[in-house]
Amino acid sequence: MKIAKLEIENFKRQVWNYYRKHGRKNLPWRLTHDPYKILVSEVMLQQTQVPRVIGKYKEFLKAFPSVYVLAHATLADVLQVWSGLGYNRRGKYLHDAAKAIVGGYGGSACATIEIRRLSSPGPRCDTEVHSRREAGAIPPI
Repeated sequence: MKIAKLEIENFKRQVWNYYRKHGRKNLPWRLTHDPYKILVSEVMLQQTQVPRVIGKYKEFLKAFPSVYVLAHATLADVLQVWSGLGYNRRGKYLHDAAKAIVGGYGGSACATIEIRRLSSPGPRCDTEVHSRREAGAIPPI
């Protein structure tokens, strides 16, 4: 089945119009271009409802405001703040990724390597962070 270019353009316009009217534009991770904060949000949002993530996202960033602070934290401290989100393995993956970013890439992995090489909870997260960077949402560091 071939879809006409006009139909595709019409569909894209409808989606963007819906997003402009109903989209969640004020979510904290939508208001940043910081690759670390976007990575944190993408890991948290996997299999977790947005309202639960909002509070935990702010709490997590208060406890670990940068990839450097997260990398040097203990796993116990990370999991304590992660508590309540479920799937604690995601917190461990995020901690492991922060250590790899700081230890192996000087804190700027999003600019120097593909996020897929880091420990993460799955390809969707990797793809989202990578695509947001490619679309200009995450500028090179």
